[in-house]
Amino acid sequence: MKKILITSAVVLTFVACGGSGTENKEAAEQKSATSEAAEATSPTDNPDYEKGLVLVAKPENLCLTCHKIDEKVIGPAYRDVANKYEATEANIKMLAEKVVKGGSGVWGDVAMPPNAVVNIADAEQMVKYILLLKNK
Repeated sequence: MKKILITSAVVLTFVACGGSGTENKEAAEQKSATSEAAEATSPTDNPDYEKGLVLVAKPENLCLTCHKIDEKVIGPAYRDVANKYEATEANIKMLAEKVVKGGSGVWGDVAMPPNAVVNIADAEQMVKYILLLKNK
């Protein structure tokens, strides 16, 4: 009878403490896989992110004079632009042309002046970077 009680106590203790741990191990593996997937989809993993960031940050391009990532300065915040436009080829081309030629009326009364020092290929790269900043 003592053996049965001791064995039962050990089994109950083992079960109460998590058993073999396979359920906890599986949950931890699933959580790890989810974290890795989230990191893999980070905008900074996209090669367009770094290329565009370098171009936007160039002082001669003057972008950061009027724009910031999360705050409206003179022009809209980059994240607001990203949230407004889908990252389609048509939108990338249209927005890149606005960067080079200037534009007005979409974000208020203040016009964006032409940016003659930026060529269309660089402007497209900059727009791709900006569109990666979309809230998910």
